[in-house]
Amino acid sequence: MSLEREVEVAEKLAREAGALVLRYFGTDVAVESKAGNEPVTLADREASDYIVRGLRAAFPDDIIISEEASDDRRRLEPDRRVWYVDPVDGTRDFIRGRHGFAVMIGLVIGGRPRAGAVYQPKGDRMFTAAPGSGTWLAGDGPKRQLRCSTVSDLGALRLVASRSHRTPEIDAVKSALGIADEMNIGSVGLKLGLIARGERDLYVNPNSHSSLWDTCGPEALLVEAGGRITDLWGAPLDYTSAEVKNNRGLVASNGHVHDSVIEKIRPLFPDGAER
Repeated sequence: MSLEREVEVAEKLAREAGALVLRYFGTDVAVESKAGNEPVTLADREASDYIVRGLRAAFPDDIIISEEASDDRRRLEPDRRVWYVDPVDGTRDFIRGRHGFAVMIGLVIGGRPRAGAVYQPKGDRMFTAAPGSGTWLAGDGPKRQLRCSTVSDLGALRLVASRSHRTPEIDAVKSALGIADEMNIGSVGLKLGLIARGERDLYVNPNSHSSLWDTCGPEALLVEAGGRITDLWGAPLDYTSAEVKNNRGLVASNGHVHDSVIEKIRPLFPDGAER
């Protein structure tokens, strides 16, 4: 499956939307609250409109779902190609003047994320991935292909966790796994990018703050780099669900430790219910 054009379009739109977002970075941009008390800014909305228009022009038969637009239930039809867009992932970091935010575009084909672009405007880092082509990073030096780490000792795992949504459950996870090394950043895409780069090994989100647009593009790049992402109980994320929320939490890893991590943390979340 060649998705070269799809990746090229997604990369171009993510870069251009990132430039738009940067015009508001560090300014007194107005902040509103939406469902779930999540913040949204004019930068989110303008970047969303820009990306949606660009994808619609390039791929008029595809379904496009953005965090800042209405749902399109046609995404549930069999064999639909569905784009998921998060125009500013890590909005809280963006508002606070931190660099941990990203523009994210992902494409689902056959119910699975197959291609993605995750762009960090501050630092000009672009992650891209497509089936069989691997995961690539442009920025921080010459463009290079990424692979996850081979760390297999649970106690040696380097955890990356949320900055704004971190809960005491993360301390319980660290204790169960014997982890001492933790860093924090806002964007889910940048967390999974760090795992794809081999700089971090594990991300655990016990709560349901994320949605399909938070994980689509990042999942494509993590999987192509050799990693895995599931819910807290090891089941694949469901991109064919009527809900756009990831209601069963997230575990992303370098792949080598995934099953062991799921087994170790299962007693912390025994019911398997939505959180």
